[in-house]
Amino acid sequence: MGGSGYVGLVLAKYFIEKNYEVIIVARHQPKNMPSQVKFMNWDGENLGEWAKSFENAEVIINLAGKSVNCRYNEKNKAQIFSSRLKSTAVIGKAIQNCENPPKNWFNSSTGTIYRHAEDYHQDENKGEKGKGFSVEVATQWEKIFNEAITPHTRKIALRMSIVFGKSGGAFPYYARLAKYGLGGKMGKGTQRISWVHDYDLCRCIDFLIENKHLEGAINIATPDAVTNEDFMKKLRKHYKVFFGLPSTTLMLRFGTYLLGSETELILKSRWVYPQRLLEAGFNFEYDTVDKALKFL
Repeated sequence: MGGSGYVGLVLAKYFIEKNYEVIIVARHQPKNMPSQVKFMNWDGENLGEWAKSFENAEVIINLAGKSVNCRYNEKNKAQIFSSRLKSTAVIGKAIQNCENPPKNWFNSSTGTIYRHAEDYHQDENKGEKGKGFSVEVATQWEKIFNEAITPHTRKIALRMSIVFGKSGGAFPYYARLAKYGLGGKMGKGTQRISWVHDYDLCRCIDFLIENKHLEGAINIATPDAVTNEDFMKKLRKHYKVFFGLPSTTLMLRFGTYLLGSETELILKSRWVYPQRLLEAGFNFEYDTVDKALKFL
């Protein structure tokens, strides 16, 4: 669900290679969708023909939701809420209507549910929820998900961090800044960046399908949450750019306003730690920023 975006297509290609039958359910069919993938249309709110595809499914992965990369005005905030809550609620109804319900339902959430943390990492057991709009969105999103009655379907809330990949996500944005000499620290530079390589994201999903004892909230992030200043320094080094103009908080507020975004996306310290994945035996292939940057 919501599979027409960057992450959805990455997952589709990964699971095609694993010999899965993959169905993307979205409002619009992506132009670069692999030929092996079947597409079904939905509006993200109401039951339809798409719900029949849930019968005997191995896993439903819900990625639907308006991008948070926008200004938090009242209209956009309402759409951010409704796109997540309504899509999650209708998926729950579709599963309830199945004669042979799917084995697994993995629903997107976000590591932004935790507070701004520069002192220590936030895991699933000891992590502390923050305050503000983004936290409220994540909290209500998980509440709708948890309240769905699906006794024969295992449920996992994917508390995802920033996804890095060559073809999309946040990495190309950071790369452009570094290439053009704008890759200095942002604000104080002490805020942590929690991230995951897109290949490891796919491997995490695969691992969770196989490890049937896991359920509830799972943090999807590498253990290596670096500071913004350190990340930009490493990024410049990989591009052999030895100068990066720093951005003050005032500059970022002005820049994000012009770009139609919010400074929270840059300045909030997300120090998300994958405690449950590590305890279950998952090993990240790209477990450090340097390994990821070398590939990217």
